[in-house]
Amino acid sequence: MRLLLRDVGPRIERVVRAVLGRANEDADDVVQQAMLGFVQALPAFRGECEPTHFASRVAARTAIACARRRRALRDRHEDGVDVDSLPRDAGRSPEPLATTERARRMELLRDVLAQIPPEQAETLSLRIMFGWSLAEVAETTGVPLNTVRSRLRLAKTALRAAIEADPTAHEALADDDE
Repeated sequence: MRLLLRDVGPRIERVVRAVLGRANEDADDVVQQAMLGFVQALPAFRGECEPTHFASRVAARTAIACARRRRALRDRHEDGVDVDSLPRDAGRSPEPLATTERARRMELLRDVLAQIPPEQAETLSLRIMFGWSLAEVAETTGVPLNTVRSRLRLAKTALRAAIEADPTAHEALADDDE
């Protein structure tokens, strides 16, 4: 068990930090939750994919659930500003504007992931954030390839709607296209 956890540990940490953000103060706790979730889910592991893919899926679901809880807490604040999500190193970066824009894009993606159904969020995370092929996503999630395509299409539609609904995000992304 120890060897298995040592093998999947770095992947779990990468997945959690990709979903939550590198500077997220909850990331270490979520990594531990994901490791525990992985161990608890092992009896359900059917061996249809690599253990690292299975661990990635557990980590993505755990991180997405954390992001949902965090969004719910943030939405309870009157001003809606989550100071913790602001880039900590934007002032020290050689290109602070680029760092801020990238942080804004990632925050928008995390917000969308927290709003859409978990299956769509998981599919979008695995495909876009981690660069997995559609076949890898299908194999890991245990659903047909066309289901992955459908979930991805629905998640992209939700992302597009979120971008269009947020004037600042829409402007920032439109400026990049010019």
